Amino acid sequence: MANVQSLDPSASPLDYYGWELRRQREANGLRQGQLGEIIFCTGSLIGQIETTKKVPTRDFSERLDAALGTDGVFSRLVGLVLRSQLPTWFQPYAEMEARATYISTYQAQLVYGLLQTEEYARAVLATGMPDDLEGLLAARMERQRILEREQPPLAWAILDEAVLHRLVGGRDVMRVQLCRLLEFGENRWMQIQVLPFTAGEHASMEGSFTTMRFDDDPDIIYTEDIISGHMTASPHMVRESSLRYAHLQAAALSVEDSAALIARVMEERYGNRPRPDEHAVA
Repeated sequence: MANVQSLDPSASPLDYYGWELRRQREANGLRQGQLGEIIFCTGSLIGQIETTKKVPTRDFSERLDAALGTDGVFSRLVGLVLRSQLPTWFQPYAEMEARATYISTYQAQLVYGLLQTEEYARAVLATGMPDDLEGLLAARMERQRILEREQPPLAWAILDEAVLHRLVGGRDVMRVQLCRLLEFGENRWMQIQVLPFTAGEHASMEGSFTTMRFDDDPDIIYTEDIISGHMTASPHMVRESSLRYAHLQAAALSVEDSAALIARVMEERYGNRPRPDEHAVA
């Protein structure tokens, strides 16, 4: 096991978190096992986080602050730690997403990341066979905290109907995920439309894209390929994507009809009756 004293707290947010955890624990005269008993985890987990073998969660951090009287230090730090677990190429997007005042996205393959349930996200992330699935999952869930702000960004998501039918994680996971989408029907900050199969060819056959707007910065367009993501503030690209998005909104079902379709697919495709032709994504 690594020697915590050899960690460089300036090397990364995770290194600093582990270094600070040990410093605060020892300042309180607690062994790892004793602190674990207080916050309802094992001493081994404390040790793994101190040595950066495990990534802390927000719940763990909040319990640490309560136990050690650290006035929210770990609760504030964990946001930086979790963001640092995102792929390097994705981190700039996550930083801009957290600052955006308006987000509009078209998703052709998957539920938009900010709307994913934990189990749906787990199944999606597992397809990339990551070394640290739990760390990536915690980071994705942390991104969703921007929707819990007192004044979150306004957001508009258009999902291709294929997203509703693509079996990700199994029928139970999909049922809960579609139920989650329906819950946003009562959220004035988030609007969801479905682009139906009947729309045929449409303005974004090339794939998904996201536009972000800011109070004091130019709009940004974000796209992904199989390897990485790409952001641009090119005025030409912004105009082009805005036009395409307007066409997508016009071709999509209304918010109310979209909710009705989501509910129908949820019951008919992912209801309680077994469907032998369906299987979970490997």
